[in-house]
Amino acid sequence: QVQLVESGGGLVQAGGSLRLSCAASGRTFSTYTMGWFRQAPGKERVFVAASRITWSGGNTYYADSVKGRFTISRDNAKNTVYLQMNSLKPEDTAVYYCAAKDSGIYYWSRNEYAYWGQGTQVTVSS
Repeated sequence: QVQLVESGGGLVQAGGSLRLSCAASGRTFSTYTMGWFRQAPGKERVFVAASRITWSGGNTYYADSVKGRFTISRDNAKNTVYLQMNSLKPEDTAVYYCAAKDSGIYYWSRNEYAYWGQGTQVTVSS
């Protein structure tokens, strides 16, 4: 069982930055694929970024809408994954969710993630 707790959301002006954190319980955190998803009002929850551990180290993946602006990173010693968000836009406004999975290959598919945090609100004003 894995428990995830997000923090770091808030209100920021367009062009600003925020860093989200997700603290995870569980002794096998380092083997999990960690993802960030977001859900805007009235819309589906969509993939934002993922960090997957591989035999050669690890890979990161991003949605096209955030590529070059957001960075996912993880600190396995602290069981924490981060999402650094720069150059924020009003369309980035959403509830951001941290998620974890230990199987499957589709890092962008929310259906493969077994564990979810409660979400943290990010609001970007214009």
